[in-house]
Amino acid sequence: MKILVPVKRVIDYNVKVRVKSDNSDVDLANVKMSMNPFCEIAIEEAVRLKEAGVASEVIAVSIGDKACQEQIRTALALGADRGIQIETESAPDALSAAKLLKAVVLEEQPTLVIMGKQSIDSDNNQTGQMLAALLDYPQATFASEVKVEGDKVQVTREIDGGLQTIEVSLPAVITTDLRLNEPRYASLPNIMKAKRKPMAVKTPAELGVEVGNKITLMAVNPPAERKAGIKVASVDELMDKLKNEAKVI
Repeated sequence: MKILVPVKRVIDYNVKVRVKSDNSDVDLANVKMSMNPFCEIAIEEAVRLKEAGVASEVIAVSIGDKACQEQIRTALALGADRGIQIETESAPDALSAAKLLKAVVLEEQPTLVIMGKQSIDSDNNQTGQMLAALLDYPQATFASEVKVEGDKVQVTREIDGGLQTIEVSLPAVITTDLRLNEPRYASLPNIMKAKRKPMAVKTPAELGVEVGNKITLMAVNPPAERKAGIKVASVDELMDKLKNEAKVI
């Protein structure tokens, strides 16, 4: 079984995001970038399936400029076998990303696509569903447990009411949730080995895909600062403030 895992370059989740002074976008100058956390979970799950003998090869693919090769190398250090960069000057929208990934899937013919349910920058939660629709593959989103049995995959999903277990036929698209696993850290020897693993660079033109972005970013604004909390002397005062000031009861 071959597993394809898309990974995305985003601002590190430990970094406090700054907005440009003109509110045109997020300030990326001198900001630490890393792999999207949900993509890390997807890579970890694919590598675990390989270690269990279920998969024979894990391929990491990323869309973006040359800088995203850093995240592909990270995926290789975590256990992926080879990488593919789809070179674009700017980040495409979710539909264009899904079309590019579809072209890679048709070329590589993986049995399973495992990807993060969303990226922490745009938070759209769209690409996985769009990819499955374009490929006409069954999909299992928000996975918290994955079991491959023959040509079927049993996936436990996190839903509003609790957990739901479904079974889908391969090939399929799975998107990962937070509780699926805990990603490992890349060891220094594996980081060094990752430098020698193959990485192909492709363009949208080579894949026969026209990249576009139908979403216009109008403005970016930081959240309003929270007011300082206060201490109350009694339960009666607390109830009065909740009722008359906060108006929540």
